[in-house]
Parts: sequence; structure tokens; C-alpha cells
Amino acid sequence: MSETPTALAARSPRTGTRGARLLRLAPVLLLVSVLARMAWGFLSPNGMNLVDLHVYVDGSAALLRGNLYDYTYSEFTPDFPLPFTYPPFAALVFLPLHYLPFGLVGVCWQLLTIGALYLLIRMSLELLFGTRTLGPGWTSVAMVWTAVGMWTEPVRSTLDYGQVNVFLALGAMVAVRSRRWWVAGGLVGIIAGIKLTPAITGLYFVLRRRWKAAIFSAVAFGLTVGVSYLLIGSEARRYFEHLLGDASRIGPVGSVWNQSVRGALSRVVGHDVQSGPLWLTAVAVAAALAFLAWRSLGRDDLLGTLVIVQLFGLLISPISWSHHWVWLIPMLIWLVHGPLSGLRGSRILAGCWLAAILVGVPWILSFFQDSIWLISRPGLLAWLGAVNVVGAAAFYLWVIWAGRFTRRRVDRSPEPVPRPVP
Repeated sequence: MSETPTALAARSPRTGTRGARLLRLAPVLLLVSVLARMAWGFLSPNGMNLVDLHVYVDGSAALLRGNLYDYTYSEFTPDFPLPFTYPPFAALVFLPLHYLPFGLVGVCWQLLTIGALYLLIRMSLELLFGTRTLGPGWTSVAMVWTAVGMWTEPVRSTLDYGQVNVFLALGAMVAVRSRRWWVAGGLVGIIAGIKLTPAITGLYFVLRRRWKAAIFSAVAFGLTVGVSYLLIGSEARRYFEHLLGDASRIGPVGSVWNQSVRGALSRVVGHDVQSGPLWLTAVAVAAALAFLAWRSLGRDDLLGTLVIVQLFGLLISPISWSHHWVWLIPMLIWLVHGPLSGLRGSRILAGCWLAAILVGVPWILSFFQDSIWLISRPGLLAWLGAVNVVGAAAFYLWVIWAGRFTRRRVDRSPEPVPRPVP
């Protein structure tokens, strides 16, 4: 049975002369990028502080003393001593790392994070084009994306802090790729037990009517809670009965690093909007845009619909630090390689997003914020600090318009129109 033109095109990416040369140099580019990143960590004054990794490792060791949620790390964060804010199951997962030298853990964590980013990118391409992307051409594309992606603010700050975000995104990606409901649901439940934010992936299962996976993700998460109560009952009770939902314990809502709707609105109006009418209205608008964007894409667009759900989760979370936004990398891949990639608007939107996260707008604005605890600031800075929220809204609006426009054009075409491949 012969392959369709789209299938043949997807076997190796179409590029111009410069693009072909770049792909040939992809392994060298990736190696140089990794070496530069590791050199940055070792040679810059604070490159290997890895404050969040300290919280994971040292905080989980507080389990042995029975005071997990009293632990704080302040050696390099005097403005805000960092508490252990994760579910108790996360402490059980991280506890074995406490028995290893922290320097070794830090180096391995960074290298594994880069490896996880590469796999996340490979799987994003696979969701678009299937197993045809396992060829050498698409391998080079993934290498280039990885080399560039590790310097974007979400991944760069994830590496700086020793955060877990790329691993969680990879877990969610593996889950949605799996056709086995127990694997898909089990993975989402487990990673939600480590950090609550990936639980939004359950909504993806619901919208795709993968009922068994959705239900089992809730069951698996419940099992992580049950294990926590069984092994560390007092700390589990303290977390789920008293600390869960306390956004102030996670960090300052008004910090420019918080790129959620609540953070953006709070900075614009000058005070924490909490979960009041303004926030509820904004969440309703975000939900409507996400729903319409989902409806504008075909059901076979696995990556596009996944990105829509993950961005919605980031928007409605009380706190979405800039390093939580690693899903911007799959979003950029979808804009550059996906079904709407042939449209100029997709290229413009991808270029604007890439520029914003390579520059690191929240990072720049942080120099103009006297304290991460202060919310009120000049209006221009407040609006610039809403960059991710505005960008996510622009993405939704573009998908809604372009998706429906493309669908109407295909419906009017006398012959099937193959999906464009760069």
C-alpha cells in the first residue's frame, strides 16, 4: 500500500539550503549547547545553587525528623525561605536522593533534565507525524529544538533552580501517547502525586473521552494519597487538611515570576485578587477560549489539543512560575511544524513567543521589582508582566480563527488538501 504525499513528506522534514546545513550540524550544535549550559552552571557565581533541588532533597530528609512541612531552605533565598510545598508523596519519591552527594545529584539532575527535554520534543513531533519522525531527519530537528530550547526562560530557569517541570511534562506526554488506559491514567496520577499541576492532564482524557484513563488517573492519585497517609500519616494529614490550597505558602502571588492569570491581574490592579469575581471572570474567559480553540482543531491533532489543555492549567493555577511554562516548547513545535504552520500568522506568533522566552521578560522585569512581595508597581511594568497570559490568549485566538478558516477552505476544496509540513 503506497504512502500518501503527507506521509512521504513527513518521513524527512522539508528545509531550504540553510535549513539542511543546520540539520547536518545538529549534533555539534546540541553538544556545544549542552557544554555551554554546564559551563554556565559551574563558572557563574550562582550557577549550581539549585535551590529547588535543595528543597526536594533536603526537605524530603526532614521526613526522618518528622517535620517535613516545617522545613525551609534560605541559604541563597533570604527574601523568601523556601518551604517544602509539595504533596507528601513527593517527599517519599525524593528521599533516596538524600543519601547521595548533592553535587553528584545536581550534575546528574541537569543532564537528565536536558535529556528529558529532548525526549519531550521527540514525542511532540511524534504526536504530530507518528513514528515516521523516528528517522534521522527528524532526529536532527529534535536536536536543534533541544539546543535552542534549553536557553528559553522556562527551561533555563528550570535548570537554574533544579526544578522538576521537564520531567513532569515528559510524564504527561508519555501518558497521552499510551493507548493503555492503566498506563496513561497511572502515570498522570503518580506525577500529580508528586506535584499537583499535571493533574490538568486528566481533563485532556475527559475531553478525548478516554474515560478509563481519566478515572484511573484519579484512582492512581488517590493511591499516592493513601500511601502517604499509611507511611507518614501526620505529615499527610497536615498537608491535605491544612496546607493544601494555601497559595501564600507557595510564594508571593504578585511576583513577576508568577505568570498565572491571578498573578497578572493582581499586578495590574495593585492587590491580590484572590479567587474573587475578577479572577472568576478571567478564568471563565480562559475556559471559553480554550474550549473554542479545542473545537477549532481536528480530533487527530493530538499535540495541539494537549497544548491547549496544558496552557489552560497554567493560566488558572494560583501560581504558575515562569519555569512551569515548559509547555511553551511543544506549543512552538506545533506552531512551526503543525497543521497551521503554512500560515503567516503561525510563523509570526511563533517568532514573538520565541523572542519573549529567549529574552526572558519576567527575568528582565524582576530587576525593576524592589521586593517579590510587593504587588503595586507602574502600570507599564504590570502589563508587561502579563506577557505569558497575553501570549496564551493570542495563541487561543489564533487557533480559533485559523483553525476554522482552514477547515472552511478544506470543506470547499474539490480535492483533499494535505496537511502542510515544513
